[in-house]
Amino acid sequence: MTAVQSLGDTRDVGSTASGGGAVETHPVRRRRRRRLTGATFIPWLFLLPAVLIFLVFKFIPMAEGIRLSLFEVRPFLGDIFVGFKNYATILQDEKFLTASWHTLVLAGGQTVGAMVIGFFLALLLEGHTKSLWFVRSAVFLPVVAATAVIGEIWRLFFYPAPEGFLNELISWVGLGPWEYIHSTDTSLVSVMFVGIWKHAPYDMVLILAGLAGIDRQQYEAAAIDGASTPQRIWNVTLPALRPVITILLTLAAIRGLRVFTEVYVLTGGGPAGSTDVWMTRVYTTAFEQSEAGLASAGSVLLFLVTLVLTVSVQWYRRRKEAR
Repeated sequence: MTAVQSLGDTRDVGSTASGGGAVETHPVRRRRRRRLTGATFIPWLFLLPAVLIFLVFKFIPMAEGIRLSLFEVRPFLGDIFVGFKNYATILQDEKFLTASWHTLVLAGGQTVGAMVIGFFLALLLEGHTKSLWFVRSAVFLPVVAATAVIGEIWRLFFYPAPEGFLNELISWVGLGPWEYIHSTDTSLVSVMFVGIWKHAPYDMVLILAGLAGIDRQQYEAAAIDGASTPQRIWNVTLPALRPVITILLTLAAIRGLRVFTEVYVLTGGGPAGSTDVWMTRVYTTAFEQSEAGLASAGSVLLFLVTLVLTVSVQWYRRRKEAR
């Protein structure tokens, strides 16, 4: 026979199956209701300004953009619901398709170029020497500078005349003059170069953080085994940097797909649409052609592509880590 007696915060449980005479005492965990006090709401009060800013300047405009993508927007005349017609129009529009190709090329070139240069900069500036802080700060300056300012400065550097800054430099080795952003053949590559120059230091900082976490004994063991410097980088450094590289790829892909400011300042999408990317095409559609519905649909499509890309990379990373 089982006897159960509740007294205070304990229960005495005896079981005939265990001999009948044994009595065990187990503490009872009572759920205490959390009392709502003033301290409970203090963290939310600190978060409230940021939540309001995000709500007003991000989430409400996003919801409005999704709504407008389903309408033919006619200011002062009333919007007409067209469903997914705007999306179908964009997917069949030759200018948007060309802009999407330019976006992919620019994003891929900037991503690979910035990561490769950032990796070699990190290898060069890795260490604990006190003087390196100045060099690292100087290299990092393009990241903190305003993109519009950088675009304007490089637009002056790309002046196509023989007296231009870059043409003067390459004339010393017998090259040039080149037209850079003023030619349909070199404009996209020139914009890509500016993006690599700006984003490589950012990648360098993240790679430096990853290098700091690598156990130095692995390098010593590889050196004892006779591994050369390239072999140590390939077999020790790169595998250890895999999580950092995954993060960089995700950030760089999002950054490349949403590129706008440097393209708009440098070329405005020209010449002859040779640097027209997705965001400049959306801007032109909305503010120059007054097609807010089409532009909203283009923005929503870009958001969906970015979302799918981010989720896919994270899924792949977690699958690799689970193995």
